[in-house]
Amino acid sequence: MPINWEQLDSDIDTAIANGATATDDKLASGISSITRMTDDEIKELFPESADAKKLSDLMKIVKSSEERSAKITKIVSNAEEFGGVVLTLLQKFV
Repeated sequence: MPINWEQLDSDIDTAIANGATATDDKLASGISSITRMTDDEIKELFPESADAKKLSDLMKIVKSSEERSAKITKIVSNAEEFGGVVLTLLQKFV
């Protein structure tokens, strides 16, 4: 039986999309469990997995037991990475 390359390609694309959606859902659920935002709010604010991951990284710094000055230093050294996340959050809450 010959391989239907178009169908295989479609199946792979579907699997990738489903995997990305599952990952996005898991990220949103994890973030919402430690914030006052719901899963849906997280997904709306940060539709891309990469942005949700940046939010998670930022929250780890903020919630760490390090001194305030160490936290500020880490955030400042990653300002370009966290800039979009901070702007999105401030637009939501201001």
